[in-house]
Amino acid sequence: MNKTPENIYPIFDRLLQRTAKEKLLGQKAKALWLTGLSGSGKSTIAQKLEAILYKEGFKTQVLDGDNIRSGLNNNLSFTVEDRKENVRRIAEVSKLFVDCGIVTINCFISPTEEIRDFAKSIIGEDDFLEVFINAPLSVCEDRDVKGLYKKARSGALKNFTGIDSPYEAPQNPALEIKTDNLTVDESAQIIFDFILPLIKYS
Repeated sequence: MNKTPENIYPIFDRLLQRTAKEKLLGQKAKALWLTGLSGSGKSTIAQKLEAILYKEGFKTQVLDGDNIRSGLNNNLSFTVEDRKENVRRIAEVSKLFVDCGIVTINCFISPTEEIRDFAKSIIGEDDFLEVFINAPLSVCEDRDVKGLYKKARSGALKNFTGIDSPYEAPQNPALEIKTDNLTVDESAQIIFDFILPLIKYS
């Protein structure tokens, strides 16, 4: 566990607490962690899910891998060490949103159990909901909407998950969505139905 650096004095306990913010917003916060191979449908499902939540009056924030890597984490590579740092920063940001009462949708490959457990340890087990966006590698390659698999197969792109870097499928996710058998609308609706009882304010 990281120790607080010397001469740093956090004031978390003196700030307005999460319960007050959830009451103001009329919702309970959770962090959905969508994990899966590139091309499995994480970002597309997140967009649809956010639209459903918005229509139903929920306040949300989507944290997407490419968006985060184009800004906050644009100095990180795809080595194992930098992937872990990528997830650490994301999880810390996600926790900040959850502490503000926001339903946070995280879309990140996060390829190993260790990395996802690391994110969970930061966000908190009670708030972390792992959703496995499951599509076979062959399906993801057929989609290859970004052309990344083609580059990885040619050797032009190194450390690419599913090709020359492993992906460890979740063993006990809160929810599994098989996107080779479901439409985007169906997938988003299943997730919404699952989280609705958890985020409704009573």
